[in-house]
Amino acid sequence: MIALRRASLVAFSFALSSLTAFAQGQPAQQPGGAQQQGGSQPEDPKSDEAIGRLIDDLVTANHILVDQGVLDGYGHVSVRSPRDPTHFYMARSVAPELVTAKDILEYDLSGEPVSVKDARLFIERFMHSEIYRARPDVMAVAHNHAPSLIPFGVTGVELKPLYHMSAFLGGGVPVFDIRAAGGETDMLIRNPTLGKAVAKTLGSRPVALLRGHGAVVVATDLPRVVFRSVYTEQNAKLQAQAMQLGGKQVKFLDAEEAKKAEASLGGTIGRPWELWKRKALAAQK
Repeated sequence: MIALRRASLVAFSFALSSLTAFAQGQPAQQPGGAQQQGGSQPEDPKSDEAIGRLIDDLVTANHILVDQGVLDGYGHVSVRSPRDPTHFYMARSVAPELVTAKDILEYDLSGEPVSVKDARLFIERFMHSEIYRARPDVMAVAHNHAPSLIPFGVTGVELKPLYHMSAFLGGGVPVFDIRAAGGETDMLIRNPTLGKAVAKTLGSRPVALLRGHGAVVVATDLPRVVFRSVYTEQNAKLQAQAMQLGGKQVKFLDAEEAKKAEASLGGTIGRPWELWKRKALAAQK
């Protein structure tokens, strides 16, 4: 009887505390003092542990884009530092499939490493630094040379969203012509002036093509920049196939369809990220 009364008292006290917490807009406490799932304090994104996981995800992003056929021996991915928005992380000059956490360096917006001075660097790091400088909203940048995208940068045929997975292309895909920006070059974005010109062409859009070179893709995080990179390349393949079949009769997403489709898919980016991550990690074993 005493034990029953004690149990009743504990249950009543917990119910009362939960009701009070609900009224005050606070998460209820579980018996034993543990908070309910979702009530714990969020991790500090600037902590050493969080930065370590971010770097691991950056390594994984490189591997995923190789596994998905977007990158090969060339191309690179970067992510802005949560500790300092004027810094970003990117690998030294190494093939994307071979990138490890030890290869990741911290850069400033001049495109130079913060501490390491003797590493071999990507020539086109200025594409990343100048986009981060021009776009405070951008947290991740990826550059690729996917063959399926090259024709759309040299023919005048506009890359448009053909299906819902590439709805983010609905705002248009501009083409950067390095000859107009820098004269006769080797086609590489090898200095800040050319990097600024790429950022200007990109504007507020998520994707820009580089004539005779490839593409640059930006997003608010690594999973999203990977998603956009994969489905930009897929859209290019599908669009080329559709145009062979239907010519000018191809029906693209209109502005409203693209807007609604992008909003619908926005909350599902973690699904392909986890799948691609597992496949990429398995391929590394």
